[in-house]
Amino acid sequence: MRYFIFAARMKAIQTDFLVIGSGIAGLTFALKAAKMGRVFIVTKGEKQESNTVYAQGGIASVWNLQSDNFQKHIEDTLDAGAGLNNREVVSIVVKEARERIQELIDWGTKFDKKGKEYDLAMEGGHSEKRILHHKDVTGKEILRALTEEIEKHENIQVLDHHFAVDLITQHHFGEKVTRKKEDIQCYGAYVLNNKTGDTYTVLAKKTVMATGGIGLVYSSTTNPIIATGDGVAMAWRAKAVVKDMEFVQFHPTALYQPGTSPSFLISEAVRGFGAVLKNNKDEEFMTLYDERGSLAPRDIVARAIDSEMKKLGLDHVYLDCTHLNMKSFKSHFPNIYAKCLASGIDPAFQNIPVTPSAHYCCGGIVVDEFARSSITNLYAIGESSCTGLHGANRLASNSLLEAIVFAHRAVIDAQKDITNIGFKDAVPDWDTSGTEAPEEMILITQSLKEIQGIMSSYVGIVRSDLRLKRALDRLKIIYEETDQLYEKTTLSQTICETRNLITVAYLIIKMAAERKDSIGLHYKVNS
Repeated sequence: MRYFIFAARMKAIQTDFLVIGSGIAGLTFALKAAKMGRVFIVTKGEKQESNTVYAQGGIASVWNLQSDNFQKHIEDTLDAGAGLNNREVVSIVVKEARERIQELIDWGTKFDKKGKEYDLAMEGGHSEKRILHHKDVTGKEILRALTEEIEKHENIQVLDHHFAVDLITQHHFGEKVTRKKEDIQCYGAYVLNNKTGDTYTVLAKKTVMATGGIGLVYSSTTNPIIATGDGVAMAWRAKAVVKDMEFVQFHPTALYQPGTSPSFLISEAVRGFGAVLKNNKDEEFMTLYDERGSLAPRDIVARAIDSEMKKLGLDHVYLDCTHLNMKSFKSHFPNIYAKCLASGIDPAFQNIPVTPSAHYCCGGIVVDEFARSSITNLYAIGESSCTGLHGANRLASNSLLEAIVFAHRAVIDAQKDITNIGFKDAVPDWDTSGTEAPEEMILITQSLKEIQGIMSSYVGIVRSDLRLKRALDRLKIIYEETDQLYEKTTLSQTICETRNLITVAYLIIKMAAERKDSIGLHYKVNS
């Protein structure tokens, strides 16, 4: 791997594959695509910073064929997704899981074992133990292994601290592009160098959107600060098809620490290990909402906690681990245990205060079974995509799995015609005329806080038509203010992210308003 530094005079570059994002989806694609040509990975922070790093629980797979089978995993996924899943995609992902995970192992990922066999964990919504994990830092371990492999490849170049601003399509040549146009083409992207302030034209035969989640659209999220929905927003502006954005999953058990961002996740696997949810009266309450108790799917658990908090006037509920074998608990969840101790909570003797926090978006850029978006030569993989796997609610530990399966499938498709694609001639440079440095950054940062406040207050776990209308009315004002600021302000990551979050918020509100019935993660009450 080579780290690429643009010369100050260099404004354009050509590459076979442009990968936007450096999580499990983007890195897996890059490793496989590097055998076919040059790969550029654009990541707006450090290469190790992604949603993947924060994935604690693990990756789901039918690994023990004696006690588990494909049909069980398929049915669990469909049940969690309220039947809105694409059944063909569910079957593909479940059946290809083992082979893709074996590749992670071959690349050096070390999943926990009991003796010679993998230590498969149970999580909410699963009917069998099928979660491969590495302690409680599975995502970090996978990314470590992938990054080490990336660094061995001369064909892969990483542009860290670079921000993809917009996709390049026919629109940039003066052609009118609408969502009804049948053959929108992607030629690459405009990329901002965060260190120099220069904006480059990066031309690519194939562009891959792997930008991760949208969590920062809410005040409380388990996502890192980079999760600003950039890929979905860029694709939407380029007129790609986007859907199911209303299905935002709130993880039921984030550590309750007011003012802390991001929220620290108490993994689903802790409940799979035997922890139970309780209210402030030390009562187990989940069986009042679902016979599966604390191991019900996330949408059910999150709504139950929200209901319990509102009913009793609480800011949080509790996760009780005091009855568990603490030696084993510390071994399985060393990071969670250390975090609790650092926060003044000893799980051996005290219940852990938890509250729901925005965690995952099941919607995104619509793709087919080979990760192809509605825009030619643009793929989307990972959380920025909508494959149909998750339906109305994601089953725990299916997200990392989805990422590697569709990264592989995107490569299969890309190799079919990569040698026949040329680069677009005379792509215009990014136009910086008439812009200047912002007079007051507070105008941008305050808009971000307002977006998060609107979404958290009106478009959270429980919604209503009245709340959604109020959210949209408030958002329109922020959109107009930010759009005016964007047109006259020197390009920066902060204003681009704010602009993207406004787009994401709009899509969530719009699609939530259009879906009249409560299903999965979308729950509406009468106005």
